[in-house]
Amino acid sequence: MNFGGVIEEVMTREEFPLSKAQEVLKNETIAVIGYGVQGPGQSLNLRDNGFNVIVGQRAGKTFDKAIADGWVPGKTLFSIEEAAEKASIIMCLLSDAAVISVWPTLKSKLTPGKTLYFSHGFAITWNDRTGVVPPKDIDVIMVAPKGSGTSLRSMFLENRGLNSSYAVYQDASGKALEKTLALGIGIGSGYLFETTFQREATSDLTGERGSLMGAIQGLLLAQYEVLRENGHTPSEAFNETVEELTQSLMPLFAAKGMDWMYANCSTTAQRGALDWMGPFHDAIKPVVKKLYESVKSGKEAQISIDSNSKPDYRVKLEAELKALRESEMWQTAVTVRKLRPENN
Repeated sequence: MNFGGVIEEVMTREEFPLSKAQEVLKNETIAVIGYGVQGPGQSLNLRDNGFNVIVGQRAGKTFDKAIADGWVPGKTLFSIEEAAEKASIIMCLLSDAAVISVWPTLKSKLTPGKTLYFSHGFAITWNDRTGVVPPKDIDVIMVAPKGSGTSLRSMFLENRGLNSSYAVYQDASGKALEKTLALGIGIGSGYLFETTFQREATSDLTGERGSLMGAIQGLLLAQYEVLRENGHTPSEAFNETVEELTQSLMPLFAAKGMDWMYANCSTTAQRGALDWMGPFHDAIKPVVKKLYESVKSGKEAQISIDSNSKPDYRVKLEAELKALRESEMWQTAVTVRKLRPENN
């Protein structure tokens, strides 16, 4: 497949149909460990696609959520230990911090011939910090959907697919690749592109801290603040900063590219965008470079490990999210959303 002049191999549903995936995994028991972010989407899609799936989860709210989703205690829903014991493929979909704490239990269940699956390269890439060093006599593989588990599930139900990367870290059976692709198709991927655990982990952390989450919030807030400081109302500042971007322009460049979005805007907007994209690029690229080096060195992984392992992590996280939620810009968003035509 040609990607902007670069040839890259991808795997599609036409090349690796669901029927082939079902054949490859017909004798496997797949245990999805963790029912938080990725667990529900991947397990439910696999179940709906006809695979033999069970779920392993600690007691609590997420265990109850799994029951509400149709997983049956003692039949398809177990403790983490029981599910890992029963499985031939252990899909480790716990948070990065939880993987570290549960790893001794999982490792004890990784008997020769089993397969260990991840959807993030974090634990393996920085195993000098996480301690996650798998036995040599198992397959270690990854399928990483490029989006949330919620999106994976909703797109599956719409007969669409969320694209995923895949990698084989350790092939003890000689069949690790076909199992990886089968699981990728089974969870509902659109197409699959090859990566490595290290590349996935570094690109993922860079993206989250950069254009996908961190940078976009920083950019939006900076523009909103400048408009407000110059006398623009909250509604005007928010509409010109966020609402027009998400509701009008993003669908255009998502459909056919940035040039097409530009072509569908006024000539004044086109000229300004073309003139100012250079200064923004030049200002932001050094920050992205600094971010990437921080990720690559393992510094960001260590910050995450240290922060997420503290007993008061959830309390502090909620306080930070609460401050973001209650900021003027995002409280303005609440009102703007209510005023959208579909809500009236």
